[in-house]
Amino acid sequence: GDFATKVAAASAAGFDGLSFFLSDYTTARAGGRSDAELRGMLDDHGLGVAELDVLLSWVPGSAAPAGEEGATLGAGNEDDFFRAADALGARSLNAAVFVEGGLDMDALADAFAGLCERAAAHELLVHLEFIPFSPVRDLGVALSLVERAGPNGGVMLDTWHLFRSGGSTRSLRAAPGARILAVQLNDAPAEAEANPVEETLHRRLLPGRGAIDLPGVISALRAIGSPAPLGVEVFSDDLHALPAEEAARRAIEATRAVLAESEKA
Repeated sequence: GDFATKVAAASAAGFDGLSFFLSDYTTARAGGRSDAELRGMLDDHGLGVAELDVLLSWVPGSAAPAGEEGATLGAGNEDDFFRAADALGARSLNAAVFVEGGLDMDALADAFAGLCERAAAHELLVHLEFIPFSPVRDLGVALSLVERAGPNGGVMLDTWHLFRSGGSTRSLRAAPGARILAVQLNDAPAEAEANPVEETLHRRLLPGRGAIDLPGVISALRAIGSPAPLGVEVFSDDLHALPAEEAARRAIEATRAVLAESEKA
């Protein structure tokens, strides 16, 4: 759906906010919507913008993952993201790393710290997303890279990536809670597919429908004092085939059930 459809669906389902890809914003602007109209649409529905996803160009030599989805996800430079974030009143930017060849991790840590410093001028948080098939492959690597960043820098915890990278609630409980700045809840079968990119982009599961201990994850986040809002990110061909409002309703109902279970964890 377009910007207006997503806003209406999130509001009708009962979410407090939503996340956008940069393309959601640029497509709306290209279609004639002004920044004031877009911000007004959010305000009228009582919604905030949790984050803009996903900034790749902060890393020299970065390239989006192959395929049409990758090109869409990886569009835009730093200034484009700052402009959209200012217009929409976004809380944060989500950053990731896809590069060919070797990578100097010290230089990457410095680059992330620099990004956070520039983002602070826009009152933005920045979180680095670890992805098993990227150079930032797990929670430990991500945490080591954000150590040099200011207090507005941290990690995006996507539960699919945590699970498929071999992470656990135990490793999460050992993390510094103040550095876990964003959360994307989703689920996965116990057995991984042969192609992780295909799985993550097309066949994630709604929270509570797979093998991830999501109540344990949420309990761990509370225990370490993470300030992150809980979001839902389910790339699923089956879910995307539904009307936007129905998809949003199923997402929030599944998430509320997991939250209820976490109270017992």
